[in-house]
Amino acid sequence: MKCDSCDQEASVFLTQIVDGKMTQVNLCDKCSKEKGVTDPTGFQLADFLLGTAAQKKSKAIAKEDDSLACPECGFTRAHLKKIGRMGCPECYHTFADDLDNMLRAMHKGTRHVGKVPGKQSPANITINVKRRINELKEAIDLAVEEERYEDAARLRDEMREVETASK
Repeated sequence: MKCDSCDQEASVFLTQIVDGKMTQVNLCDKCSKEKGVTDPTGFQLADFLLGTAAQKKSKAIAKEDDSLACPECGFTRAHLKKIGRMGCPECYHTFADDLDNMLRAMHKGTRHVGKVPGKQSPANITINVKRRINELKEAIDLAVEEERYEDAARLRDEMREVETASK
């Protein structure tokens, strides 16, 4: 088999299955080393397969300023590219431009638009009501023990409302 990058004889064969579709990449020794295949944490098959403009832009930015590092943990752009994870929460701010470009390359956009949760099941509602009533009972007991009778009366009324609403 031939290398997908340079048409030399391939010696490294990678297979990835995404959404039931199998994608295969064949690389020669030289190309696999260039891509970091020898280091399992450094090679992202998706990066290899997605040769989009956003990734090219990200690489151009990286070449312009390889000295960029997180002020909190010292994590660099090279670490981000190699490992594919952040070093600390501050890294998300430091490498924000890089992340936007990477997300655009991998997904349709940079904003998550997920599903709206469905209705709660009656069993979950019952459990939540029982939990809330128990919390209120404990709060009433504590208020009475501390002689905060006005608070205890307010909590009792709230408990009755919860009980009435659940019926």
